[in-house]
Amino acid sequence: MVKVRDLGLGFNSDEIVLFKYCSGSCHRARSNYDLTLGSLLRQQLIAPRPQERVLSHPCCRPTRYEAVSFMDVENTWQTVEKLSAAECRCIG
Repeated sequence: MVKVRDLGLGFNSDEIVLFKYCSGSCHRARSNYDLTLGSLLRQQLIAPRPQERVLSHPCCRPTRYEAVSFMDVENTWQTVEKLSAAECRCIG
C-alpha cells in the first residue's frame, strides 16, 4: 500500500493504492511499472524481505497488469493503465 504521489508518475494525490510487483533480475525496457518500482525502492517505501532481491529490471515480470484508479486533490478520478502487476512470470 503506497500513496499515489509516491508512485513517481507526477500525480498529486494522498490516496493510498495497492501496488503489486514481481521480483527477480532481467533487463527489459522501462515501463510505468519499472519507473514506479524504482522510485518506491529509492524512497525506501518498499522494504523487500532479506531473502528477496528486488530490482527495477526484474526477471520475474508481470505478464498481466491491472489499472489503478484514484481521486486526485482536485476531486478528479484518474486511472493509470498497466500500473500494478496482476500476474508474474520469468521473461527472457
